[in-house]
Amino acid sequence: MNPAREAMISGWKSPRKEERERERERDITAPRHDPTSRISKPGRQQPPVKSTAANPVGKYLTQDQQSEQFVADEDKFVLKQAKKKADIRVREQRAKPIDYLAFSLRFIDTDRDVFDDHEGDVEIDIPAPETVLESLNHAQLQELHEDLKSYHTLESNARNKEFWSALLVLCADRRQKLKPQGPEGRALASVASDVDNILSPKSLEQLEALEKQIRTKLQSNEPIDTDYWEELLKSLLMYKAKSKLGKVCEAIKAAKVELLRPLDPEKAKELEESHGLPANSHNIAPSPAKPATRPAAPSSSAQSSTAPPPGTARFSSTGNEDFSQATKALYDREVARGVGEGEEIFAAEEAVPSTTKPLWADKYRPRKPRYFNRVQMGYEWNKYNQTHYDHDNPPPKVVQGYRFNIFYPDLIDKTKAPTFKIIREHGRRRGESFAPAGKEDTCLIRFVAGPPYEDIAFRIVDREWDYSAKKERGFKSSFDKGILQLHFQFKKIYYRK
Repeated sequence: MNPAREAMISGWKSPRKEERERERERDITAPRHDPTSRISKPGRQQPPVKSTAANPVGKYLTQDQQSEQFVADEDKFVLKQAKKKADIRVREQRAKPIDYLAFSLRFIDTDRDVFDDHEGDVEIDIPAPETVLESLNHAQLQELHEDLKSYHTLESNARNKEFWSALLVLCADRRQKLKPQGPEGRALASVASDVDNILSPKSLEQLEALEKQIRTKLQSNEPIDTDYWEELLKSLLMYKAKSKLGKVCEAIKAAKVELLRPLDPEKAKELEESHGLPANSHNIAPSPAKPATRPAAPSSSAQSSTAPPPGTARFSSTGNEDFSQATKALYDREVARGVGEGEEIFAAEEAVPSTTKPLWADKYRPRKPRYFNRVQMGYEWNKYNQTHYDHDNPPPKVVQGYRFNIFYPDLIDKTKAPTFKIIREHGRRRGESFAPAGKEDTCLIRFVAGPPYEDIAFRIVDREWDYSAKKERGFKSSFDKGILQLHFQFKKIYYRK
């Protein structure tokens, strides 16, 4: 038979048959060979693959993202270097005003480098932020304002940014005070103490709530004294910045006390018992290359005789205000009564028509009387308003009356009570109307007293007065204990069918 055909008939041995034959031939004590397994080093665990949804290009950033990252890193570097330079200048006693502010913040700055701290930093006396602002002139405040804006722009820490924001507001307010004041349309000096009494005792939360109410009132269509409410809002923002700055200063003081306690317990206790940061005065000058002479602080006796009480300087526009102790006591008592429902503070003072000098001016120093006036506002529910408005959508408020309280405690001749008179301009007589449709005529009410007080005038709505003696809201004209009180309301007109 053909050998090839014989091999095909007998068949080739399958791999399994060959394996079984090798199993019979090998030593049973020898290790078994397994071609599917081998000894090798464990492989390195692969890192988890990030989702491409958050980063569409995998581990690479887009050009815009790279630019943003570069700018952010550069800002951090510039801010860090600025703080380092401020620390060095303070330690070497050649600091600028901005350096004192940056150095005081470092005790609560969580982003600072701990390797930049020195052991003696906590023992360096740093003036309080408000002391730094009060010691600078207008040019120095302008330079400080630019430095504050730089820190505020570069800062990313929320508390640090709040610190710089508050200082920006206080710096702007201080610069405004130092500017020479021109003639103002409204005389706001008389309500300065009232603004301080309203805002100074309030907390930060109360100030924020009051700010919302004032902004709502300014945005409404109600007839209000816009100048007064805008000035009140400016003062409120300043007090709000002071409150925020006070909170940060309290945190700085607490951190300094903790650092001082193991080094100098007595100094730590003294600092803990103090109110806020110590207001020690340093020679705060811009730099040795720009010598600047600080004006000497006025003595307490000179300040009490020439300057108005604290908190009234930013409203004062005249130099002959009556700031005597008796006037202040009467004024504070009237302010303590507050403003009733439907009332607003009224300060629409006008220039007195006659500018002739009084005969007694050479003997007594003329002074302007202080006052605390209120205007009564309300809705007029006539037939037209009842038809077109309701309580959910009320009509615009109108003036319904006035309450004048003018203080004359130092009147020379106390037997003659001050009087008032109505002045109508342009030859208009009582009962006549020159105002266009939809407007109301106005007139001047002028209060006249003897020496040493000047005359004072206000512009009011010219309508017929109601002389009935109603309780609380009726007519009142009296002069008692140095206070001239004139309270009146306008007559309500009732239409008959």
